[in-house]
Amino acid sequence: MELFELKTNIRDARGKNAARVLRNEGRVPAVVYGDITDAVAVDVLVVDVAEAIKRSATIQVVVNLAVGDAEPKVAIIKDIQIDPTSGEYRHVDFQIVALDKKIKAIAPVEPVGKAAGLEMGGLLQVIRRELEVLCLPLAIPTSVKVDVTDLKIGKSIHVDDIQIDGIEIPHNVNFTVVTVVAPKGAKLGEEEGEEGEEA
Repeated sequence: MELFELKTNIRDARGKNAARVLRNEGRVPAVVYGDITDAVAVDVLVVDVAEAIKRSATIQVVVNLAVGDAEPKVAIIKDIQIDPTSGEYRHVDFQIVALDKKIKAIAPVEPVGKAAGLEMGGLLQVIRRELEVLCLPLAIPTSVKVDVTDLKIGKSIHVDDIQIDGIEIPHNVNFTVVTVVAPKGAKLGEEEGEEGEEA
């Protein structure tokens, strides 16, 4: 995975006035934490943050982050505070991560194939459009692919059915991820009866 490099400046000035000055210069206040003793206050160019997000193939943005003159380290954008009115970045949180330790990230669900139930008029419904995954920072999936080819009307794929090498999907309940439902006005029993007659 090729990572976008973000360069930050260590900042001493704090408070609303200092933040206003930074934003007028096209920069945004930020904080870096992780494998360092104390959090470090920094600032970063807004255009660089936007470019990192744009280039990221995954929802969880991973970057090479340079804090001041130090060597870049792999980090994730943990949080971005955005002004709800102007859309302006207000603050960014970066977390330094270890390459050999799994992190939690979010990946979109991607149905693959054409569900068998669609041929009988069924409708494919994606119940969970995103899933939390536990994986190494450089192994975050661009999506969680779910094969729906064999899915008939009234059948579902649950989180326990999804297996990805090297990636865990933490959960306490075996919730539904994708299902095929009967078309409006059709009774599930009728659909299953028709299917049984064909068999």
